[in-house]
Amino acid sequence: MAGASLLALIDDIASVLDDVAVMTKVAAKKTAGVLGDDLALNAQQVSGVRAERELPVVWAVALGSLKNKLILVPAALAISAFIPEAVTPLLMLGGLYLCLEGVEKLAHKWLHSADEDARHHAEELAAVADESVDLATFEADKIKGAIRTDFVLSAEIIVIALGTVADKPFSSQLAVLSGIGLIMTVGVYGIVAGIVKMDDLGLYLLQKANALAKFIGKGLLLAAPKLMKALTVIGTAAMFMVGGGILTHGVPIVHHSIADIADSAGALAGVGGVLKALTPVTLDAFFGIVCGALVLLVIKIFSAARRAVR
Repeated sequence: MAGASLLALIDDIASVLDDVAVMTKVAAKKTAGVLGDDLALNAQQVSGVRAERELPVVWAVALGSLKNKLILVPAALAISAFIPEAVTPLLMLGGLYLCLEGVEKLAHKWLHSADEDARHHAEELAAVADESVDLATFEADKIKGAIRTDFVLSAEIIVIALGTVADKPFSSQLAVLSGIGLIMTVGVYGIVAGIVKMDDLGLYLLQKANALAKFIGKGLLLAAPKLMKALTVIGTAAMFMVGGGILTHGVPIVHHSIADIADSAGALAGVGGVLKALTPVTLDAFFGIVCGALVLLVIKIFSAARRAVR
C-alpha cells in the first residue's frame, strides 16, 4: 500500500507540474508581446555608459528587476485571492497602457526629427567622455531609470500572466507567476547583455588575423544598430497586438465581431486559411491603435486645459 501511495503521490505531483508547465507556456506566449518592447527599452536604457561598465550596469538592473518581481508577484497573488474581480479590469488597464505607449512611440517618431534624436544621443556620449562628469551618479541615474521602466513592463507581464491562471489553485498561480517572472528576467537581461556587448565582440573579432573572424566581426558591427531598430519596431507592433487583443477580449461585442470577420475571411478560396489567421491579429492591433490614440488625445486635451487654467 505504501508503495502504491507513493506512486500515486508522484503521479499527482507529475500531473501538477505538467499543468504548471502548460500554463506557464500559455502565459509566456501571452506575455511575449511585451518582451520585444522590454528588450528594446532596457537595451536603450543601459546604453550610453562606458564599455567596461555596460555589464555591471545590466547586472544591477537585473537585480532591480528581480526585486520588482518580489513585489509584484505577491501583490498579484493577493489580488487574485481577495479581489479576483479586479483581475479583468487590471488586464484591461494593462492592455490600454500598452496601446497608449505604442501610440506615444509612433507620435514621437512622427513629431520629432532625426536631428533632435541624434543631438540627444550626442549629448549622452559627450557626458560619458567628459572627465568632470560624476560617472557614478550618471550610472545610478541610468540604473534607476531602467528599473522604473522594468517595473511598469514587469507589472504588465505579471498581470497578463495572472489572467491566464486566475481560476487555478493558489499553488499553480504561485508556480506560474514565479516561473514567468524568473524566465522573463533571465531571458530579457541575458539578451540585453548580449545586445550591448555585440559591437565589442564584433570589434574584437575584426582585429583578429583570421579571415572568418574578421567577416563575422564586421557582420556583428553592422548588425548591432539594425538589431536595436528591429527590436523597437517589433516591440511596438507586439504592443498593439497584445494590448489590442486584451482589449478586444474584454469587450465581447468587439471580440465576437472580429471572430465573425475572421470566419468570413476563412471562407475565401485559396488564401482563406492565411486570412483567417491574420485577420484577428490585424484587427486587434488596429483596435489597439485606435484606443491608444483616443487615450493620448484625452491626455493631451486634459494637459492643455490644466496649463490654460494656470
